[in-house]
Amino acid sequence: MSAPAQPLRLGIAGLGTVGIGVVKIVQRHAEMLTARTGRPVTITAVSARDRTKNRDADLSAYAWETDPVALATRDDVDVFVELMGGHDGAAKDATIAALNAGKDVVTANKALLAHHGQELAELAEGAGRVIRYEAAVAGGIPVIKSLTEGLAGNAIRRVMGVMNGTCNYILTRMETAGLPYDTVFEEARQLGYLEADPNLDVGGIDAGHKLSILAAIAFGTKVSFDNVVLEGIGCISIDDIRRAADMGYKIKLLGVAQMTGRGLEQRMTPCLVPAASPLGQLQGGTNMVVIEGDSVGQIVLRGAGAGEGPTASAVMGDVLDIARGLRLPTFGQPATSLADPIPAAVSAPAPFYLRLQLVDKPGALAKIASALGDAGVSISRMRQYGHADTTAPVLIVTHKTTRDAIDVAIAALPGTGVVDGAPVALRIEEV
Repeated sequence: MSAPAQPLRLGIAGLGTVGIGVVKIVQRHAEMLTARTGRPVTITAVSARDRTKNRDADLSAYAWETDPVALATRDDVDVFVELMGGHDGAAKDATIAALNAGKDVVTANKALLAHHGQELAELAEGAGRVIRYEAAVAGGIPVIKSLTEGLAGNAIRRVMGVMNGTCNYILTRMETAGLPYDTVFEEARQLGYLEADPNLDVGGIDAGHKLSILAAIAFGTKVSFDNVVLEGIGCISIDDIRRAADMGYKIKLLGVAQMTGRGLEQRMTPCLVPAASPLGQLQGGTNMVVIEGDSVGQIVLRGAGAGEGPTASAVMGDVLDIARGLRLPTFGQPATSLADPIPAAVSAPAPFYLRLQLVDKPGALAKIASALGDAGVSISRMRQYGHADTTAPVLIVTHKTTRDAIDVAIAALPGTGVVDGAPVALRIEEV
């Protein structure tokens, strides 16, 4: 008779929403987890800043460490589960300590991987350890597993998606309630949707971290968050949302990564997408990732991008893979084989949406068309709305052009004498 399988022992650092979610899954589904992996999955020790906090879970059976590095190096921990957050400090130190101590690591920390992914991947693979991080990108959506496993036989052409639920909530709430950005921003703050530093959300930084990780896997490059073009949603007005809808589009904070002849493009910016597309129909705090492969074509992954249950679900998926013996390189191929990315100097051409406040003067539209033409930008569609005092909003959809050409045109518009205020220019993404 064979000996019973040894348990996989977890040490969990960080007992916030996600950490407690993981504890609950382990406690609630112990028999199911054993049946699915062939060995028990247990928790031996935990760590958090405040031991006295009421966390709605029974932690009495677990050893407590005040120092996450001490937790990461305990002899009775096989997998270090890092759920503290932050790209430096305790999270980084404890992760390095765990790998050096021969532990595997499961993390939900996109900032850590976006800033230090190459270093950590080389350390892990050199030590024969694995780093799993499904929960770091798009919450409960299995996008990492899709890229590294299910779509491993594809040359990936493009990865794009809505990867920050807070921004999608703000934009869809503005649209459905007819409310201005500042009002909905404050509403999101009151509901607890925003990070302590709101710019991580509305400035596109959080979603940019995620995009840089997906790009590394998709295109076999080192993580290069510093090369992600970031633009937040603070410039989007309720008028933009309404005008875009009039022309058949929705505005989303959209991440796009693709390898072109110009190099690797990584953009996390507000874009217009067709209202009838899956991305256009995405509502509220939901995330969506679209992957295009040369063999599979386009697939769409949609689901909860945050929250206790979805994110803990992703963490446990990684834990169970380790329990089953699945061991893959951090970014889908050996870290030492990842290429240094060459950032694209110019983005691929695309149509653009322009909103201008036009002064009511004879020949104003002709002057605008001339300024755009001089920059090499041609007009596909134009719509003018009713006057407000001495100005009127004008919307323009261009033919495909580059962002550089759009910027040249915008720089020339004040010289026409017929534009009031700063124009708004948004890329239209074909999906």
